Amino acid sequence: MWVVICYDVNTETREGRRRLRRVAQVCKNYGQRVQKSVFECQIDLMKFEELRRKLLKEVSLTLDNLRIYRLTEPREKHVESYGEIQTILFDEDTLVV
Repeated sequence: MWVVICYDVNTETREGRRRLRRVAQVCKNYGQRVQKSVFECQIDLMKFEELRRKLLKEVSLTLDNLRIYRLTEPREKHVESYGEIQTILFDEDTLVV
């Protein structure tokens, strides 16, 4: 499944800046950054549950905002992207030179 993670972490305090770094690191472990606080992830249901659990552990529900969107398949029919596109499709074979 394709999932979009969006977050807005309150960074007015030192702890908030630490939360921001931790949330971004969790997201990097599951997908690719497409904007500063937006990640696209191609994961199965088990990884999705794991990702959600880890993110909820890192954010402050009273200070931060976390949104998780599951995209309807096939992704190509439902996602429009304009400008510089550098999407990595994780289900395709990768050639490393």
